[in-house]
Amino acid sequence: MGTAKVRRRHSAFAACLASVVMAVGLAMVPAQAAEKTKYIALGDSFAAGQGAGPYLDGCYRSENAYSELADEAKAINLVTNAACSGKTTSDVVNDQLRKLNKSTELVTITAGGNNIGFGNIITSCGAALAGGTPGTGCGSAITFATSQISGGQLYRDVVAMIEHVQAAAPNARIVVTGYPYLLDPIPAGQTDQRSLFIYQATQLSDGLNGTIAKAAYNTGATFIDVRPAFLGHGAMSRDPWINLILGGPTDPVSPDNFHPNAEGYEAYFAALRAARVF
Repeated sequence: MGTAKVRRRHSAFAACLASVVMAVGLAMVPAQAAEKTKYIALGDSFAAGQGAGPYLDGCYRSENAYSELADEAKAINLVTNAACSGKTTSDVVNDQLRKLNKSTELVTITAGGNNIGFGNIITSCGAALAGGTPGTGCGSAITFATSQISGGQLYRDVVAMIEHVQAAAPNARIVVTGYPYLLDPIPAGQTDQRSLFIYQATQLSDGLNGTIAKAAYNTGATFIDVRPAFLGHGAMSRDPWINLILGGPTDPVSPDNFHPNAEGYEAYFAALRAARVF
């Protein structure tokens, strides 16, 4: 009988000790051991990180892209940044969805600017920023962009893109970002060439962002508006977060022009983090 009691006491003590050890062990598990959110970034140059360098490849993917900044967070695992400069919403669907699957938990997308001919507007209308009169190509570029927005084609393109992403990653949260004002809005009533172009650029930016926001809302995705974060930091401001690199008469125009610099991508990341995306 005495031996049995001792054994029971030993068993009870051992069980209690095991429970204490297990509790201490669980308490000592580092936070990093928690499973990270599997994240994939899609889109165009603004998602790739163009403008901030250094570049990893011909798509202008940068270590300073907002997705790479998110990857430094303990809770985020960036599986890949599939974004590439110059791509449209159709390119996202055709070329960037390969790594999406049921295990993907978060997808961010910045796309739509190339659908309205963003690069062509900059190339054709740039003379206005120097006070010159832009050629007929500028008017044609702006007319095309306006028609894509007002005619509904951009909306349909963004909706189709989001729906394809949702089909490829059915369990993921889909977050679509907008674009900043590349040139800070100015007061109405000015008539010089530069001001007239800024008015047009502001109107196009509002139309572009409004269309993307509507497409996101109607498909159940989340839209992040970055325009407020960039206000006062346009390409011609005293503290620019948008590149405007002016070369000489024989120098090629920098491909980084009118893209965010490293501070601009920090602003993108901060807007996403404020919305609890990261």
